[in-house]
Amino acid sequence: MSQNRRIPFGYKMENGEITAEPTEAKAVAKIFEDYLAGSSLLDIAKQMQDIGVPYHPHGVCTWNRNMVKRILENDRYLGTDKYPQLVDEIKFKQVNRLKSQKATNLCIVPDELTELRNMTVCSECRKRLFRNQNGTWNCKTVGCCGFKHTVTDHMIISAVLNMLNSAIANPSLLDAGGEISIYTPNGYVTRQKNEIDRLCDSSDIDYDRIKAETMKLAEIKYDCCSYDDVPQKTQYLKKLLAVKSQLNSLDFDLLKLCVGHILVSHYACICLEMINGVRIVNNTERKETGNECNDNSSDQNSCGGRSE
Repeated sequence: MSQNRRIPFGYKMENGEITAEPTEAKAVAKIFEDYLAGSSLLDIAKQMQDIGVPYHPHGVCTWNRNMVKRILENDRYLGTDKYPQLVDEIKFKQVNRLKSQKATNLCIVPDELTELRNMTVCSECRKRLFRNQNGTWNCKTVGCCGFKHTVTDHMIISAVLNMLNSAIANPSLLDAGGEISIYTPNGYVTRQKNEIDRLCDSSDIDYDRIKAETMKLAEIKYDCCSYDDVPQKTQYLKKLLAVKSQLNSLDFDLLKLCVGHILVSHYACICLEMINGVRIVNNTERKETGNECNDNSSDQNSCGGRSE
């Protein structure tokens, strides 16, 4: 059974019109009230699961924090030409103002912290960073010098959120060079061509031999071809982000789909290395360190601005 909703949670199609689904509409109201009362996204997801209202129509009653997050951010609950109002404007604004504040405070759950640690590496040695219990990060790889500035959870997540929103607003940041297939002939190709030419110039032409050598040349040429999937990955990224609105808080599911690594330099420069190899640099990074901010692992990026 499909798990995708064609109509937002809280609504149903009846006689060709979208109307409120009573049980789900009550759940929507409770979600907004509970969030304002201080419940976390994960707490609300567990509450919805305990209540027994499935998120997907006729589906199993499984909830997660991202489902709750989508509901809290869906402005169609304010009412449109097609959708009846389920949430008043004041409460909607209060909830999303509170969400923004929580995003600033960077309250992340342990699973998300694990994901962040797995993706965050030192831009100099490419080894995973060490996170202290107080929420600061450092590189402790032997032979790689420690950070010159303090790097915190807040700095990393704020920078990542800023860079993802930049990519959503400006898809051209994701552009990368590359060809679908790259052909690089080697000496074997030249020798095989010469052999075929010699056979063709012979006074006693052996057509079967020429055919066999020609097939061998085709195999050698094929081995000289390499496949580059960067263009496909770039199109995938653009398609994925095209349907996204500006994020108020970090979407870790989206982050895992888009980003290969979060790179942090010893001078607190942070950038995203996307799955197609393009790097997006945070435009709010410190500038007072001048050229010291340059990342040794890439000569294409500079601190303080976005670049590929």
